[in-house]
Amino acid sequence: MKKNKVFKIVFALMVLLAITACNAEKDRDRVIIKEPGKNITVIEDADKEVGEPNVSVEKIDQYKNLQISDWFNENLVIVSKENESLEKMKLEELSDSYPRSLYLYNLNTKEYKLLKEQENLFLGGATLSPDKKYLLYYGNSLGDPVYYVMNMDTLESFGIHGSNIGGAYSANWADNETVIGGAYSGGAYSGGAYSGGAYLASTTGAITPLDELKDKALFIVRKMRDKIYYNTNSDTSLMVLDLATKEKTSLNINYVYGVFPAPDGNQMLVLQDDGSKRTMILCDADGGSIETIAEGAEISGVSWSPDQRMIAYSLKTVINGTSTSGLYVYDRLTGEDTQIVVDVENPTTCWSPSGRELVYSEWNGIQYNSSIVYLKQQLQK
Repeated sequence: MKKNKVFKIVFALMVLLAITACNAEKDRDRVIIKEPGKNITVIEDADKEVGEPNVSVEKIDQYKNLQISDWFNENLVIVSKENESLEKMKLEELSDSYPRSLYLYNLNTKEYKLLKEQENLFLGGATLSPDKKYLLYYGNSLGDPVYYVMNMDTLESFGIHGSNIGGAYSANWADNETVIGGAYSGGAYSGGAYSGGAYLASTTGAITPLDELKDKALFIVRKMRDKIYYNTNSDTSLMVLDLATKEKTSLNINYVYGVFPAPDGNQMLVLQDDGSKRTMILCDADGGSIETIAEGAEISGVSWSPDQRMIAYSLKTVINGTSTSGLYVYDRLTGEDTQIVVDVENPTTCWSPSGRELVYSEWNGIQYNSSIVYLKQQLQK
C-alpha cells in the first residue's frame, strides 16, 4: 500500500529521534480470548521493536444484545437495547420482541440512564454531533426508518420531515448544528419515491431543501465545509457542489457507494464497487492525492479515529472459493494495516474520544451484539 508522503516524513523524523531501527519483519501470532458463549480470535504482533509504531490488542469486552453506536466520553457510551418496561411490539411479525430504546451506559458502573423510549418502535443508529450536544437517531418497526434529532440537555426531539420535504431516507452529521441527507419526494414522510433531492436540517428544527439538487434521486449525499458530495442512483460517479459558487463538478471517481469525511474536513475515504472488487481509497477534498487503503470482496464498518491517525474497517476476501473476514485498523503513520479481530462481517464501528478503544457492533439477524477492543499503540503521536 502507498504511504502518505507527509506521514512518511513525520515517521522518519520520529524514528531518527528514537534512534530505532524499524526494518525487521514481524511475525503475527493469533491469541484466543475466551469469553462466555464465544471465543474471539485476535491478532497480536510478536517481538515488537522498542519505539516502533504498531497496534496490538490488549483485551476485548463483549456486550450481548446491545448496540453501542457512539461515545459520549471515555466512560459513557450511547446504546440501544430492548426495553422490557414497555409492551411488546404490536405487529405480528415482531410480537416476540420488545421495543428498543436509547440509553447512556456507564462502562465502569454498568448503569443505564434512559434517553428516549417510544412504544412499538425500535430506536437505534444513534450518533452524537461533534460537540456532543445533540443526538441523531432513527426509529422504525418494519419498513423505512424515520430520523430524529434530540437535544442532549432537554431530551426533547423532532422528526426530520415536514411540508417542504417528504421526509428523510438518509441522515448524517454535517457539523455541530446541521444534519444532511437525501429526501423523499411527495407528501408522505415514509415510503415515498427516492427523488426528493437533498435537505439540511438544523438542530433548531428548521429543514431546508437544497434547490441545486432538487428532484434528484440521490444515493450518497455528504457535506464537508462548504461543499456537498453526492451521486445518484443512475450515475455512481462522485460529484461535488460548491455552495459558495453553486458550481457542480465531477471528481472523476467512479463506482462510489460510500463517502466518509475526515474529522478536519480536508480528506475523505471513498468506497468503490466496480463489480469485480470493492476498494477503499483515501483522497483530498478535491479528489486528488488518491491512496488505496484496502481491496476485497466486501468493505464495511469504516470509521476515523478522532486524531485521524487510524482508520477502522471490516474486510472480506475470497480466494479460490474460500472467504475470510476480519476487522482491521490502518495506521496512517506507518502506512500499515493490522487485523485485530477475525470472523467479523458487516459491522459498524466507532472510536472512543482518546482513540485507544474501538467499538464494533454486529447484527446476527435476531439481535445486536457489541464489543469494545482496547488497543495499544506502540508510539503515540
